[in-house]
Amino acid sequence: MANKEFTNKLILGDNLEKLKEIASDSVDLIYADPPFFSNRNYEVIWGDEGEVRSFEDRWSGGMHQYIAWLSDRVAEMYRVLKPTGSLFLHCDVNANADIRVDILNKIFGRNYFREEIIWKRQTAKKGSQFDKKTFGCSADTIYWYTKTNDYTFKIPKMELDDDVLLKKFNKIDENGKRFRTDNIRLISIMARKNLIYEYKGYTPKYGWMVNREKLKQMDEEGRLYWSENGQPYRKYFLDEYEGQEVSNIWTDIPFAAGKERIGYPTQKPEALLERIIECASNEGDLVLDPFVGGGTTIAVADKLKRKWIGIDQSVAAVKVSDLRLKKQQNKLFSEPYELHLRIHDYDFLRNQNAFEFEKWIIEQFGGIPNPKQRNDLGLDGKMPDNTPIQVKRSDNIGRNVIDNFLSAVQRSNIQLFEKNKAAEKPVGYIIAFSFGKGAVEEVARLKTKQKIIIELKKVGDIVDYGEKPTVKLEVEELDNNEYKFIANAESEAGINFYSWDFNHKETEGFKPDILLDKEGKQRKKFQPGDHHIAVEAVDIQGLDGQDKVKIKVKE
Repeated sequence: MANKEFTNKLILGDNLEKLKEIASDSVDLIYADPPFFSNRNYEVIWGDEGEVRSFEDRWSGGMHQYIAWLSDRVAEMYRVLKPTGSLFLHCDVNANADIRVDILNKIFGRNYFREEIIWKRQTAKKGSQFDKKTFGCSADTIYWYTKTNDYTFKIPKMELDDDVLLKKFNKIDENGKRFRTDNIRLISIMARKNLIYEYKGYTPKYGWMVNREKLKQMDEEGRLYWSENGQPYRKYFLDEYEGQEVSNIWTDIPFAAGKERIGYPTQKPEALLERIIECASNEGDLVLDPFVGGGTTIAVADKLKRKWIGIDQSVAAVKVSDLRLKKQQNKLFSEPYELHLRIHDYDFLRNQNAFEFEKWIIEQFGGIPNPKQRNDLGLDGKMPDNTPIQVKRSDNIGRNVIDNFLSAVQRSNIQLFEKNKAAEKPVGYIIAFSFGKGAVEEVARLKTKQKIIIELKKVGDIVDYGEKPTVKLEVEELDNNEYKFIANAESEAGINFYSWDFNHKETEGFKPDILLDKEGKQRKKFQPGDHHIAVEAVDIQGLDGQDKVKIKVKE
């Protein structure tokens, strides 16, 4: 899947079902951050139907149910992972032992366990009115498993502050180069007789760390240091230092804060995902996050030039992730992506590029689009058995369309036409938003009088679509260049949340400053000048509507 033709995908749906649609051995890296085994209702973050239903599925049978629920999904993750791929599964203290023993060891195998990473996410547990009876948990576990022993990995390196580096590289040689020293001699528990030899009058008791040839080469390159008491050490130069190698204890990545915060309580910091993605994948590789949450994984993968797939059962999670991607995208460097919702925006379908719509709706119908846009007799695609398909992106299709389509079908392949007619199968399909009385009557007449079946398919019978919310933005000027904004939105499905763009530019699209606002009310101060503000309302189905205003702030 990770090739030049692949398009990044943000998908709404049950990840168990959506994972089944992904090809086996196609994903390079999976980061999975499933809901923790907290058994508390605050785990429901977004509060929409998909998340609540998933929550109930997990908890109906306690720990056994949770492990069964997660195990099914990890089995699909294992299937889609490439032989060179890695899984990083994020979990907490309440279930990490069960997850490792009952899921990961069974599905991946104990031999393919690579590391238990401990991420220190906060300095201390928050206070409580109760007496403490535990140490307080300030860390999460991330299990790293691979599918085989041939896996992609580059050891991460951590940059150190200048003052730390100067203390670490605390010596200067005769050439003015700053360096530090480390042992070149083995200790007793590492003793190797074949490495015990004399060099420049010195013979270590337990042996050298390298053979004679390597030691001589290091000496010739100026990489040996002899202390005043005649002890040898290895030299490491500051100008060659690439950073401190990271261990499995990660204490240098704080919880997401400041401008990075989007209002998602369990949001993971971008630095955490940067480390995982950079160490276990390459540019152009495919990264999968089956619990997309606030969208951190796919946002970071996009920045790091990876392909990606994000899945979540919550409309709010998917739409917040969508807005987050839009905010960081730019026209020169960002890759396009597909947003897969359960319901589609009617206005978008009616107004998008005609050829793109034809291609898309034919694929949704199960057909094969015609790559040609000309000299195709008006036929836009075919079914797997080659029966023709025509698409009309309009309403109230008339009888003349039926007449022209029948003629085109016969001219296109008269043998196939006669075969389908004799078998009393459709000789062709017409897809449109709706059909007029004349078209319906003509199709009925052809079937009754001439035994010719033309099947009429409404777009709404193939995919669900709906009307996007209507939005009205009201502005009230307050004191000291402060303004109050109130968004009023209506939708048959109900409004889920609002997002705000306080520096809206038509050429750049909607890039929200505030991603998640449940009330639709904001107050903000502005500098003098013209300002364009846009608000977007997202409904329960994931459809969105916008309104915009312009304000002029005086000096």
